[in-house]
Amino acid sequence: MTKLVRFGLGALTLGAMSLTLGSGVALADDYAGQSYSDASKAIGDAGQKAVIATSVGDSTDQGDCVVTRSQKADWLKGDNFSPVTDTVLLYLNCNAKLATAGKPGNSLASPEGQAEKAAEEEQAAKDAAAQQSQSSELATPGGNG
Repeated sequence: MTKLVRFGLGALTLGAMSLTLGSGVALADDYAGQSYSDASKAIGDAGQKAVIATSVGDSTDQGDCVVTRSQKADWLKGDNFSPVTDTVLLYLNCNAKLATAGKPGNSLASPEGQAEKAAEEEQAAKDAAAQQSQSSELATPGGNG
């Protein structure tokens, strides 16, 4: 065999091995980013049980904690070692959405912190516009009529 053919077969074999062994399956996490109350309701509506696997922080009420990830329970139960198929484990972040003095949360430098700050600023602008509109209506002679 020539060197070129051997090299080609080696590359082909290496490529096949890397595709077979090296590629993982990416699964979407249906509950990541939701509040615990929303995720547990959705899980219950699907006929399953929500179980808190871990919880980090204590700055928010449990229902407002953010699900950072979830996974199907991977344990066995009972005398016959049946797999658990009706339980979803939730990993919660109960820190504040933005860190402030004395309260842990997302850093303003993080993508999550930047998104929260932008959402807060957008809501503040909407509130200011609504208040301005209401003030203008009250200041207009004759009111709304």
